[in-house]
Amino acid sequence: MILDQHINFEQIAQKYGTPLYLYSGEVLEENYDELRNKLHPSLELFFSLKSNPNISIYSFLKNLGARAEVSSLAELSTVLKCNTNPEDIIFLGPGKKREEIERCINEGIYAIVCESFQELELINTIAGELNKKVNIALRINPSFTVKGSKLTMGGKSTQFGIDDEILMNKSEAYFSQFTHVTIIGFHTYMGTRILDENVVFENTRKILSNVEELSRKLNIELKMVDIGGGLGVPYFDKETEINIERLTEMMNPLISDFREKHPATRLMMELGRYLTAKSGIYITKALYTKRSRDENFIVADGGTNHHMAAVGIGSFVKRNFPITLLTNKDGNTERMTYNISGPLCTPNDTVAKKLELPLVSQGDLIGILNSGAYGPTASPTGFLSHGFPAEVLTYQGDQYLIRQRDDTEVILERQCLHEVNMPEPAGVRR
Repeated sequence: MILDQHINFEQIAQKYGTPLYLYSGEVLEENYDELRNKLHPSLELFFSLKSNPNISIYSFLKNLGARAEVSSLAELSTVLKCNTNPEDIIFLGPGKKREEIERCINEGIYAIVCESFQELELINTIAGELNKKVNIALRINPSFTVKGSKLTMGGKSTQFGIDDEILMNKSEAYFSQFTHVTIIGFHTYMGTRILDENVVFENTRKILSNVEELSRKLNIELKMVDIGGGLGVPYFDKETEINIERLTEMMNPLISDFREKHPATRLMMELGRYLTAKSGIYITKALYTKRSRDENFIVADGGTNHHMAAVGIGSFVKRNFPITLLTNKDGNTERMTYNISGPLCTPNDTVAKKLELPLVSQGDLIGILNSGAYGPTASPTGFLSHGFPAEVLTYQGDQYLIRQRDDTEVILERQCLHEVNMPEPAGVRR
């Protein structure tokens, strides 16, 4: 946990300003190594950049051994800039643009994960125009479901993937018309924020059985199987950590059995939130404290414009992320219950409700924990034109500014001012 790293949060806030995101390299390393050392070595770990696309965060994980799963040109450029082997890159997403597909083909990445028949036609057309043959994996939307994910992405009507009953009704001859693609395997992603190791195991067991059936029916040689992943972290009360020891005890024999039957198949697991969430803390400063009717409020310099997830993921009732007071309050035992809001002109800018903290004063630092995933890039950073916060990585006592804070000049530089010539009004315009 980042609070265990003996970090001087006040010194960092003074140096880099607030609000900011702070990431611990030690926690990133611990999260990756624990899973990698216990999980079957044949199951490769792919980092989902959508969870935290900062180039230094990816570079850190790449140096630990993570591969790359990307979903945009910028994410692809990020991993290539870090000298990632194209054989360790897959590209997925339901709405790939032509220029994204072209870049994937030209860079020779390991596989494009295809999510519809129209996309398959487009990939084949573009590869033909480039006089190349490209590897693709078909994303399956399975007919089975396993309860336990906080956000379900398969086993129902969805924009993701191709329904497996439709694939089962296709023939080998149908796919043979696509002469510029090679179907090398399948991808399935059931859902995310899974905290029950039994759910991960059941997902994997059914996915592996399903891809074997599809490969036989369609006569596809299994060179690649992506089992998704969806490992979560606990954010809210009554949520518990997934038990990695138990998970790997269940998963490893399953992977071993599949590996024996398919020794040449690359097996992949995607991880985003699990690797990065606990490494990050969002640090914001109390600008004002006030009382309204019977409630106490902290108005902070950052809020949902940088941390939309703190609104409460998948819940109709506001649930608080783990939040702590970072300012040293030695000797002060007084506590109060607060609502914490950010600087936005909307009542929705509320990151905590009815949260008990030590007495908070103007200028105190507040930390929102488990914030290393789906932070600023998944938030409305343009609202009120506050822009992106600074991002800082710490490792072995050193600090690295890995993203500069947006200033007013940066926010305005992409806008174009045009003085529009307007006709003279007939009357007085007010």
